Amino acid sequence: MTELDPEDVKIITLARSARARTGAAEGAAVRDTDGRTYAATTVDLPSLKLTALQAAVAAAVASGAEGLEAAAVVTAAGKLATDSVAAVRDLGPAAPVFLADPAGAVLGRDTP
Repeated sequence: MTELDPEDVKIITLARSARARTGAAEGAAVRDTDGRTYAATTVDLPSLKLTALQAAVAAAVASGAEGLEAAAVVTAAGKLATDSVAAVRDLGPAAPVFLADPAGAVLGRDTP
């Protein structure tokens, strides 16, 4: 994988931190078109289930974000959930979605 932009490294770091802080299965972060970042973790409640990336996109939307520049997911699963990528595409059709392992090593990148 090519060298990452420092802003992309930042969202991977935010996703790692969110996951580590809560012990969740996944951590995610997104950057909106104004440069603001939003981090979230997996939500697994009896009445509400969201992937970490869906939760981060929801936080961005709730804060007024009109578009996304990039997204990152940190998980031990080794793959991106289709529903997670779909949530990003709703707000950022051209945004790359980085997949990283818990140590922060980038495993892949989903781009349209």
